[in-house]
Amino acid sequence: MEPVTHFLTGACIGRAGLNRKTAYATMAAVLAAEAADIDILWSFAGPVQELKHHRGITHTFLAAPVMAGAAVGLVWLFHRWRRRRAQKAAQGREVKPGQPIHWGWLSLTALLAALSHLLLDWTNNYGLRPFFPFNPRWYAGSFVFIAEPVLWALLLSAVTLPALFGLVGGEIGERRKPFRGRGWAIFALSGMVLYWGWRYAEQDTARSQVQNSQIASAPVLRMTFEPYPVNPYRWHAILETADFYQTVEVNTRFDYVDSDPRRDVFFKPPSTPATEAAKRTRLGQVYLDWGTWAVVRDAGPQPVPAVDPPHLAPGRLWTTVEFSDLRFAYNFLGNGPASGPSPLGGWAYIVDGHDEAAEGMGSREQH
Repeated sequence: MEPVTHFLTGACIGRAGLNRKTAYATMAAVLAAEAADIDILWSFAGPVQELKHHRGITHTFLAAPVMAGAAVGLVWLFHRWRRRRAQKAAQGREVKPGQPIHWGWLSLTALLAALSHLLLDWTNNYGLRPFFPFNPRWYAGSFVFIAEPVLWALLLSAVTLPALFGLVGGEIGERRKPFRGRGWAIFALSGMVLYWGWRYAEQDTARSQVQNSQIASAPVLRMTFEPYPVNPYRWHAILETADFYQTVEVNTRFDYVDSDPRRDVFFKPPSTPATEAAKRTRLGQVYLDWGTWAVVRDAGPQPVPAVDPPHLAPGRLWTTVEFSDLRFAYNFLGNGPASGPSPLGGWAYIVDGHDEAAEGMGSREQH
């Protein structure tokens, strides 16, 4: 999921009762809930390296205690700074003790928040490799969109409404209660799990509807169902046969399955020397490892936007090989067919059908 959901989930985990066990529980949970995304720093090494390491080792069960420990370490540094500042400000006066810190509870809080990051990322269709490096397989639930406004509303209400009600209570003279918002946090986390269960069940219903419909004109080898945001009844299905892919729009509420062979069938592009050479590049190896629905296409002498093609001697030829993943090649807003460049698409310039000249993702070249 995107960072907002991770941060808000961490805040709710801390406020669900763990903040009554130790000081800084919410702070540790928020930091640990987002710590795994530190792998975004790989973007400075180039787009191919970013793709290779995104949701890599930091998004594993092996690294979860490390991410939690790093969050607790930051809390420790903050606590020391805060204590020294308070002592300096007191200038010899007795410092009033605050809520005690129990490092065991704080570590447990951070670990739960770090594991929540893995669970949230598994629910969407990008996936993750939680057992890496022992098992390099990608796992993806694909039943929640990567940016889900329903979860934003649920989690944000749990974080903000207690403070709002506290202001109202203060205006009428109500005594301020410590640890306000526990019930709201539990409600939000429980609601998120129920929402997951609802979407998971609707995805299974969509699969049954497609399996019971005669859609493809050839035996289906595999299928996947990609989510739309907000609406748990709408699904974008992709079917693969030996020769083509076919997309299907499904609405489980109205038992609606729509696919037009003239519009929704995409024949598999032929293999060429250039595509085979592109698969052997760094990009090709990384992309095909991650892209469970990857398509590799020889686009011919078509330059990539913002990246100049290679300058060659007379008699030599170049071609662009495009990488895309069908899981992201649909209009998630649901208001028409997908347009523009494929999200998370890659490319490689191949010279004379066997030499790599450049590679990258989108408009970024890997140097």
